[in-house]
Amino acid sequence: MRVVTTGLRVGIALATTVLLLGCSTERPDSAPADEAGTPTAQSPPAPTNAKRLLSELRIAERVPPDTYDRDAFGYAWADIDGNGCNQRDDVLLRDAVPGSTTTTQQDACDHDVLAGSWVDPYTGGTLTFDDLKDPAQAQAIQIDHVVPLAEAWVSGAAGWTDEERKEFANDLEVLLAVDGPTNASKGSDDAAAWRPRKEYQCAYARRWIRVKHEYDLAADPSEVAALEDMLGYCRSPRG
Repeated sequence: MRVVTTGLRVGIALATTVLLLGCSTERPDSAPADEAGTPTAQSPPAPTNAKRLLSELRIAERVPPDTYDRDAFGYAWADIDGNGCNQRDDVLLRDAVPGSTTTTQQDACDHDVLAGSWVDPYTGGTLTFDDLKDPAQAQAIQIDHVVPLAEAWVSGAAGWTDEERKEFANDLEVLLAVDGPTNASKGSDDAAAWRPRKEYQCAYARRWIRVKHEYDLAADPSEVAALEDMLGYCRSPRG
């Protein structure tokens, strides 16, 4: 667990990474960059472990985020892993259909993503773009915070330092390349208010739980019930 307190983070560790397994194997669910800056992937924890992590979450009633400040999480997107590329390019390369991307060198970044194809995990649709420097195409594929920033704020991030919030907002484990309009419809909803397609709910719940557990973010009873329901779509104890 990555426990976050005001002015102090205890037990900071690199986020573990996962493939989109469980209910779907269409593309990587999460992966950090290796030393050369190339995204890598590892297997996720089994659903049985997700249930254990869910049982360990702090339970607290959800309070409306009337003091939520997006700027407190820093600008998008910072290069917190120091590979020369911002987190958007890291996520676009990691989540793309293998071999589909066109990249270029831009300043210190060796994988500025210009084009490619992605399978949107939330809808299952295929997204293909030939010019991500075109604002319209860039807006059509967005980088989602699986646990939205406003949700993190009311779950505990309001008490973090600005640096801790910046780390969360740019953590590859928290980020996912998705369809733009679908991301807009999700907004800042928690797991009880918004769900992806049924085939992705197992992986979505496991990732949501993992992020909240790692950052010691609280969950409310309706959120826990929704996550338990989504874990019911996992195919087997081993995912």
